Amino acid sequence: MVRRQCIVALLLNLVSLTVLAQTEETVRLNTVSLVLDGTLTMPANAIKPVPVVLLIAGSGSTDRNGNILVPAGRPNGVKADSYRMLADSLAILGVAVVRYDKRGVGRSVRVDMSEKDLTFDTYIQDAIAWLNQLRADKRFFRFAVVGHSEGSLIGMVAARQAKASAFVSLAGPGSDIATKLKAQLGPQLPETAKQSIFNALDSLKAGLPVTPPTQYPVIRQMFRPSVQPYLISWMKYDPAVQLRLLTTPVLIIQGRRDIQVMVADAELLKADRPDATMVLFDEMNHILKNAPADPTENFKTYSNPTLPLTPGLATTIASFVK
Repeated sequence: MVRRQCIVALLLNLVSLTVLAQTEETVRLNTVSLVLDGTLTMPANAIKPVPVVLLIAGSGSTDRNGNILVPAGRPNGVKADSYRMLADSLAILGVAVVRYDKRGVGRSVRVDMSEKDLTFDTYIQDAIAWLNQLRADKRFFRFAVVGHSEGSLIGMVAARQAKASAFVSLAGPGSDIATKLKAQLGPQLPETAKQSIFNALDSLKAGLPVTPPTQYPVIRQMFRPSVQPYLISWMKYDPAVQLRLLTTPVLIIQGRRDIQVMVADAELLKADRPDATMVLFDEMNHILKNAPADPTENFKTYSNPTLPLTPGLATTIASFVK
């Protein structure tokens, strides 16, 4: 009888852990010009302070869940829920997570917002402010930054200035964005256009606005005047320099099937911080899920929110943060 009661109690505990492994609440950051909206995922029933991660999203209009919502019929949308899945997984492992909508994304918007007023430094200051707000919360005792893609560079600067406990670069580029864009665009451009576009990138990196090239609509959109202040501010930051300035422990994570950021980027970051831990996942792609090597099939995973995260990703981050 006693044995049966113990088994029943164990089963009830397992059910409780499954149902109540994490909780969510809305959190907000008040800035001078805007209220940023976010989500705090907490380990359920935490009775003492726990480590907390500030999860910083990648480039573009990526929201707190890791998705990019675009009008129906338009390409380049993402519906993968990677950040939400990562937050849930880390909370189950005892690590709280704050993820948030960047300025101009999701619920962090204002009617009169202008793209030309946004700079890379604004994103850095927002991340620092989130970290300072978390530091004042008695529920937390370690403060780590996990930056994904573009968020890696934002995160490493913010982690240094806010004196974070640890930093994780998740699919983070290893070179400045001007160099990265040359590597990405170069193979796709005819020689007749390559030099003029490379010259435009060099000018922006030097802090000089340019006239957008007109012959390619995608390039023209990329260099539109309203986004040039952001590009100029972004290009002045070099991951190599920023990572060397960061003295906190560093974990570098990269997927071998990422077709946006390469293993070579992780190796560059590792060269900048030889004491960093580097972990490569053989089948992980840019949205943190196992994917086929074929680019077309790889991109199909970007619109499938039912796919799980790459096995071992969350445990690797949790172990490092804790």
